[in-house]
Amino acid sequence: MELVRKNSGNPVKVNRYMGQIQGKGYEVEYLTFPILEETGIVRHLFSTRVGGVSKGVFESMNLSYARGDEKEAVDENFRRIAEILGAGPEKFVCSKQTHTTNVRLVTEADCGKGVVYPLDYDEVDGLITNVPGILLCTSYADCVPLYFVDTENRAIGLGHSGWRGTVNRMGREMLRAMKESFGTRPERVTAAIGPSICQDCYEVDEEVAQQFREAFPGEWEYLLRRGKKEGKYQLDLWEANRRVLLREGVLPENLAVTDVCTCCNSEYLFSHRASCGRRGNLAAVMELCLE
Repeated sequence: MELVRKNSGNPVKVNRYMGQIQGKGYEVEYLTFPILEETGIVRHLFSTRVGGVSKGVFESMNLSYARGDEKEAVDENFRRIAEILGAGPEKFVCSKQTHTTNVRLVTEADCGKGVVYPLDYDEVDGLITNVPGILLCTSYADCVPLYFVDTENRAIGLGHSGWRGTVNRMGREMLRAMKESFGTRPERVTAAIGPSICQDCYEVDEEVAQQFREAFPGEWEYLLRRGKKEGKYQLDLWEANRRVLLREGVLPENLAVTDVCTCCNSEYLFSHRASCGRRGNLAAVMELCLE
């Protein structure tokens, strides 16, 4: 399937993984950022809808147990994603997203939570770790994935940033948490803003627009434009998150911004807005490699 790509941003790469189960082959498609691969210390991906076993509105690579899909199908989907990264499902650690800016420091004791074992925490939209082999995993269907790689201290982070997370500067909170836990310096971080809804597709009301005017004084004109209807606005979450990260000290040459919109590509990527909420979830996954 040909991706609809936007003019702005850094091209994400389409990858294909050939697997086999019970003598039958399958192919999983996933997206990666060259800038993250070039660090040489992480493996990562952003899932697509292609290559799983879920049916109906969840077709086919749904990575959520909370939307009504069959557990066995989601289990197999997670197994396939883990296999791409050379791991098993017991290595996943998942977020419990409620549009906060809360960040959890992940250790080996968390392995399997959200896939093999129930989550024992709530209200966690960001995950960080310096433990190799743990598969950090956050969920999406239009919101913005934020990837962080600290090449100096060998630490990583994944953050979920919808409009609430963005207006409250989730990127800043991720970098602060990584500094506190690992001594991370933003200028030594490689970061990426992942596939999510673009400005052309993301219409918000006056209340949301006003929060961005207040949160981004002197900058909001670059984030909002008038919508097609009175009192509506088109919000650029990509640009808002880019500005947050640059202001915190991430260098422009170390930051990649997606060129892929979930809503423009709703047959290939799950989009809450395009499906009116009848959909599965995508996932951002990243692990720190062994030295």
